Parts: sequence; C-alpha cells; structure tokens
Amino acid sequence: MKQYLIRQTFCFVLAASSFSVAQQANVNLDFNPQKNTEKLVPYGGNLISPEVSDNHTITFRIKAPDAKKVELTGGPILLALKSKAAIPFEKGGDGVWTLTVGPVKPDIYVYRFLLDGVSIVDPNNTFTGASNQPGYSSVIVHGGEPAYYDAKNNPHGNVTRHIYHSDVLNGEREMFVYTPPGYDPKKKYPVLYLLGGSGELASGWGLDGRANFIADNLLAEGKMIPMIIAMPNNQVIHRSDPQHLEKTYVLFDAELRKQIVPYVDKRYSTIADRKGRAIAGLSMGGRHTQAVGMNALDLFSSFGILSAGDLETEKLNAAFFSDPDVQKKVDYLLVGLGSGELDNIGKRSTATHEALEKHGIKHEYYVGGDGAHDWGTWRHLLNYKLLPNLWKKK
Repeated sequence: MKQYLIRQTFCFVLAASSFSVAQQANVNLDFNPQKNTEKLVPYGGNLISPEVSDNHTITFRIKAPDAKKVELTGGPILLALKSKAAIPFEKGGDGVWTLTVGPVKPDIYVYRFLLDGVSIVDPNNTFTGASNQPGYSSVIVHGGEPAYYDAKNNPHGNVTRHIYHSDVLNGEREMFVYTPPGYDPKKKYPVLYLLGGSGELASGWGLDGRANFIADNLLAEGKMIPMIIAMPNNQVIHRSDPQHLEKTYVLFDAELRKQIVPYVDKRYSTIADRKGRAIAGLSMGGRHTQAVGMNALDLFSSFGILSAGDLETEKLNAAFFSDPDVQKKVDYLLVGLGSGELDNIGKRSTATHEALEKHGIKHEYYVGGDGAHDWGTWRHLLNYKLLPNLWKKK
C-alpha cells in the first residue's frame, strides 16, 4: 500500500500582538482579525465586511446596486441576536447595503447573506468556511484578550495531514493528527478519535473547531493530559444516500478497525489498547460514537456524544448494555449539547442520558454554552468538558 504524508501546520505562530493590525490581513493569528482600526479593504475586496468593534457590534456591508433585497441569515448569528427571522440591510445611494447588529457575546459566528433570496457568502470576508457543504462566512467577535480557542503565546503542538488508501472504502482518504507540544516517540500517549458531523471535512475540527489551539491552551494551563488527537473523515457514504443509516455504521466500523486505528497505532507512539483510546464526535459524529464506538468496547473505553443521541438507545446500543462488565469498562462518557438545541437534539440526548441512568452507567450529562447546533457549542464542549476529563487521574 502506498502511503503519503503531508506536513501541515495550523499552529506555529503567536496570537495577539501588542499593536492593532489591519482587518483580515492574515499577518498574525490575531484574536481580533476583524477589528479594522486602519480602515483597509481586504485584498481582492471592494468593501470592509464584517467590521467588529470593541463594543461587540458588527457592521456588514455588500455592494449590490441592482439587488432588491439583502438580508443577514445563519443560525448561529441569528441565535446570538435573538432573532428568528433574517435581518434586512439598508441600501445607500451608492449601491452599498449596510447592517449594524449587536452587541453580541465574544465568539465565532457563522452567517450568510440572502441576496434577493439567494444564500451567498460575504464576498468581502476572507474567513470563509471550507466544508462538504455550500459556503459560509465566519465573523470573529473579540473580547479583551485571546479566547480559549485562539492561538496564544505558549507551546504549540503539530497537526499532520495523512493521506492513506482504504481497502474498506476503495479509495484515498485523509486524516489529521494532532501531537502535543514536546511529543516524544519514546513515550506512550492515549489517543482521542475526534469525529465531525454531516457536511464536515476531516479538517473541520482543526479549522472551525480550533481543536489544536484548545488543546495547546489546556495543556499550558495544566488542565488536560498530553494526548494524540486523530481527526479522521467519518463520511463513509454520501450523506444524501437513501440507505445512509443502513450502510454507514457497518462501513465506519470496518474503517475504524481495519484502517484508521491500525494506521495511527503504527505511525505514532500510542497506548495501543482500549484503555488508551477514546472516541467522540459532534452531530453525525456523535451518532457514530454511539452506534459504532460504544458497541466496540474492545477498542474504546471513553466516549463523547456531542449534540447527538438516540430515542431508542437500548436498541441502538444493545451490545453495549448486554456486556456484563460494561460498568467497569467505561472510564468516561459525556453526553453534551448546547443550551440552544434542547428542543430538537435535546430529546435524543435526554433519551440517551436516561437509558444510561437506567442501566447504572456512570456518565456526565451536560447542557451549556450559548450556542445551538453549531461550532460555538462544540468548541465549548471540547474545552470545558471532553478534553479535561479524558484520562483524568482519579
């Protein structure tokens, strides 16, 4: 099998400088990249958008002289603004549409524009999402200092992009692997297998989730143990396939057992047994964690179900609950979701929580943060719950 290794670093530069820089200049990994004190237009753009002020208000702009209507949309930004409907812009005489909103709490918010009813990215925003779904833009609302998900002036780990051939899926696959600062091949490290959701790429946890920066900062603060974080592509069949559910669990189980776990154990200095492995994921990745990972107690001992769950947990996890030693085999199990998704995902998460309680399985059920089914929630869960509790000394 031919294998290819591409080094890719997300995280080697410092975060906040002592002076203000131009918006979206991509000079440093600043925590306030859309604070435009110099009023400079992004390279290749024609306007400044978005522009974030220290009072946490945001100004969006778009030049569309022939448009009849422009609106702001996107679940995360509308939730932060407590709006259930798209918010209209005002058109100026120069054909520039403008909207100022907020203040909102410091965080990273996904949004789109509706241009005469057509959903588009902000054409002047350089922070544009890259996932297996239509494009989106991100607005970074800064606080007074770098946030828990920002690059800070402390030691940074590496993120490596691996390209490998899968005999299970008959094609070339990718996986990103984070190694902590000071990674030593002579030591053995536990591994967290961190999964994305529907429409996510393997790079999602690194780019939108900021998983590597979160881990760097927690390690610098002594709040987690050094670990390897493997972020594979858990899309094993087209998400719109009519038999997606019937096929995906079987395929992903085989991909984990035959390709992903052996690949990581061969190339890294891992604790290569179930006690040294955890699996967690968001949304669809949470479903994969529950349907595949929790039924694979020979592979994993810790689990994170983020913004997911199942109304028939006992049926989905029949093998898990039927294991006579299951209570001894689970080291840590998190069922977590955002405070803004209780009315939908919450029903499934609650059902999973109640099934675990019924069977006496020790776990943590957590609802927190200000987000809903979005990266604001998943960054929060990773930072405040999942990473600090994995392999924590009793």
